Amino acid sequence: MDEDNSSSSESRKRGSSALQLGPRKRALKSDPLVSHGRHFGRTVFALCNYPSLLTNGILRLEQLEEASIEDFPTEERREHLVFEKLLDSYPGLLERLKEGSEEELFHIGELIGKGAAAARGEDTKSLKPGEAVVPPLSRNSKTSRGFNHPLTAGDQWPLFLYAKEAYDPEDPWDGLLRSRLLVNAFRHVFTSPSSVDKEPKATHAGNARLHGMTTVTSASVAYVATQIRFALCSSSVFSRTDTITDSETFYHSLLDLLEDPDEHMETTELLLWWNCQIFPTSSAAKRPLKANSALSKIRQKRAALKEAGGTA
Repeated sequence: MDEDNSSSSESRKRGSSALQLGPRKRALKSDPLVSHGRHFGRTVFALCNYPSLLTNGILRLEQLEEASIEDFPTEERREHLVFEKLLDSYPGLLERLKEGSEEELFHIGELIGKGAAAARGEDTKSLKPGEAVVPPLSRNSKTSRGFNHPLTAGDQWPLFLYAKEAYDPEDPWDGLLRSRLLVNAFRHVFTSPSSVDKEPKATHAGNARLHGMTTVTSASVAYVATQIRFALCSSSVFSRTDTITDSETFYHSLLDLLEDPDEHMETTELLLWWNCQIFPTSSAAKRPLKANSALSKIRQKRAALKEAGGTA
């Protein structure tokens, strides 16, 4: 009987994949976890059922005491990686989850999810790229969007993802995720809407500064691309049940590419390019020195002199 109860309890706790949007929840009181959820959703994983993510993650930690993460299916491994990133990003969260009740765990998940959903909703409402594309789009109508517009029509990735809206079938990576529209949208979301202009007028700290963000992440690029795609599409509601735009599938497809180990070199180059656009003074925007460059040779010689006891 105890085993049956334990089994049914675990079955009740673990639902479908946490890396999918859950049902909408009622508003909750402000909490630091809400603010954290806003940033986590934008930069690590946007479309997530956080109560399920936490519940599944804690159960999986217990199973990992006697198993390897490689023993789990691909989707669960990916889910657990997101869970670990959440734990690493919020000190003390793991202890709070372990010590709290099942209700407390669910409440924490709701708080984080509330923040992520609020940020997503605000960005969806504020991003208005219609005037920046050719042909221009009306701000108040979506009838000319989706399959009716060249940047979003077709069954492939939309052209707005590519620099100068040019797709090369012989080299699909060429210009991918490097369009000016994406860069401006990223600045709008993470630095400030006015930072898109040549002379920023912002008087408040942007989202990146508020959360100490100094590097661009793969997920943040995918997030902004998904927001722009929705803004340019013909759908009026951002929903997982929308079979026309299917924003979740689009978002996942970008993450699948950017997190693919076989695409590591291309993704590294892409993120270096992005950091040069958004955080040009950060260390993430600096290219590593080439071994045969003059500066590299000078530093190698200086290091050799120091090691041999020469002067600095």
